[in-house]
Amino acid sequence: MAVFCLPTALVAAPQADQIRTRVADGFDLPVGKPDGDEYYRSRGFLSYHPGEDWDGLGGGNSDRGAPVYTIGNGCVTFARDARMGWGNVVLVRHIFLENGRLTTVDSMYAHLDKILVREGQQLTRGQQVGTIGTNRGMYVAHLHFEIRKNLRIGINRSAFPRDLTNYFRPAAFIAAHRKLPGGGRSAMIVTNTYQAGKPLDPPTDESAIKKTSRSGLAKPPAAAQKSFRVNRFEDLGPY
Repeated sequence: MAVFCLPTALVAAPQADQIRTRVADGFDLPVGKPDGDEYYRSRGFLSYHPGEDWDGLGGGNSDRGAPVYTIGNGCVTFARDARMGWGNVVLVRHIFLENGRLTTVDSMYAHLDKILVREGQQLTRGQQVGTIGTNRGMYVAHLHFEIRKNLRIGINRSAFPRDLTNYFRPAAFIAAHRKLPGGGRSAMIVTNTYQAGKPLDPPTDESAIKKTSRSGLAKPPAAAQKSFRVNRFEDLGPY
């Protein structure tokens, strides 16, 4: 059974398990740590795509097998092959101090080539969770990355609206939380807030793009040369 983590103040779950985990002292980007060097967002947060796709500046499958890192201290809640359009997925739960209150978010890392962590494992900021993949060749290599406000989403994304009531815009969230108080602290979190037995709903956004694009992803910007750097903390495209 997977281990799922949530601050005790937010959920009144009967007979819930508890686990102690490190409080996050800040968050970094999940690729090219800590600032996303040599990566760009090929797609941002959209009404049908509640996350971001991160792709290497080299384009194509140049970033296949590249490391993916947890954005902050936390606890692995899911680390399995979700199949369908998702492939290997890791979910990490993070608890952090903001305005004097403990707050919790989940980060999601999808389409991984390899999973390098296990469910229930404690992670520190920047620890590798896996490698960038293609979901068995379904897509050109990239990382699909989400940050969730709603801790009950788990792997059943279709049951919840894909909007800002349930999700954060990932890069914007990280930009606003690069450094946080609470370093060295730990907190008790309640487990088992979602079911791990159901598969993730198919990512229809990426499937649709595959029909119209041979690569399944946008090409790197024309300016994406070795010296090219994007502003990684401004949301791209319409929302």
